[in-house]
Order: sequence, then C-alpha cells, then structure tokens
Amino acid sequence: MAKLERRTVHVLISGRVQGVYYRGWTMQTALALGLTGWVRNRYDGQVEAILAGDASAVADMLEACKQGPPDAVVDAVHIVQEGGAAPDGFEVLADA
Repeated sequence: MAKLERRTVHVLISGRVQGVYYRGWTMQTALALGLTGWVRNRYDGQVEAILAGDASAVADMLEACKQGPPDAVVDAVHIVQEGGAAPDGFEVLADA
C-alpha cells in the first residue's frame, strides 16, 4: 500500500472573513477532512490558519476556504509557507 503524502500549509484568508463564523467553519471542515492545525482571527482583518494532513485533503480544504461559510466573502487564500511541523488536533486560537 502506498504511503500517503503529507502536507502542511500556513495560509492567510482575506475578505469579509471575520464575524461570519469563518473560524468555526474552518475547524469543522478541517476535522471532517481529517486535518490537524489551528485557525485564528488577525487584528488586520484576515483569518490565519495552519492546515496539516493528507495532501489531497489539504488541497480540498484550500479549495473550500475560497468559499468559506455562507456569510463570508473571500477575496483571497494566500499560502504563506509550505511545510513545517504538523500540530496535534485542531483548535481555534486567540486573536493575534
């Protein structure tokens, strides 16, 4: 059986992404895809996240982030960094 390719990405999501349940939606969607990581609001109005897991699941999550929850209006999903340590579990962090 082939080994699954793992991927970790650090992303910034911009647009109308705060006050629209984006963080909660991100956690629910990531967990449903079997991903680990974290998500938080940034003081500059963006949402920041680390997403880690099977490469195809991370790709699916990145596509989903372009839409977000129903009230979100996403302008961009920018990958800041590829790689890095994969966190255990998934959590919503305090604003930064």
